[in-house]
Amino acid sequence: MRRLDKRWTIRLGALALSAALLGTAAALAAGGQTDPLVTLSYLNETALPQIVKQAEEKTAAKQKELEQALAFQISQYLAQAGQGTGTGPASSGSYTLVSMSSGQVMSLGVGCELLPRIGAVTVKANTAPALIDLSTGGTVNSGTALTANHLYMATIADRTLTASGDVKLLVRGSYSIA
Repeated sequence: MRRLDKRWTIRLGALALSAALLGTAAALAAGGQTDPLVTLSYLNETALPQIVKQAEEKTAAKQKELEQALAFQISQYLAQAGQGTGTGPASSGSYTLVSMSSGQVMSLGVGCELLPRIGAVTVKANTAPALIDLSTGGTVNSGTALTANHLYMATIADRTLTASGDVKLLVRGSYSIA
């Protein structure tokens, strides 16, 4: 009879242990927002939408910041390239056609290049040389009329051109007309 009692004792112990494990598993499976166990419905309905919303907000803020930085860099580049506001700047890589009438005076900035096409212009300067003739490699002094289709460069400040009649010039660099 003793053997029978030991078997029942082992069976009852195993049954009690199984009941305790099943009770613990049922308690953990109940879940909720306060429990450490996360349910699939909580992930799909609450957690993931919040994460997506936060990611979209941060992405939009970063995009706006980068757009502003790009716009600032573009304006800086255009100002350096000579396309900013001012009287008569030309793009650093292209010439601008400028028309002048009789008696108008054009002030040239340092590095300004010009190519007289039609009409007569006279250069004036306080020091010599007034301009560099890039076509011949020579210099031009104050009071000299410029030759049509020759490329000239102002290498010193305070150089002016005076138009005699209607004049058309190709100009690259900074200048102003009075």
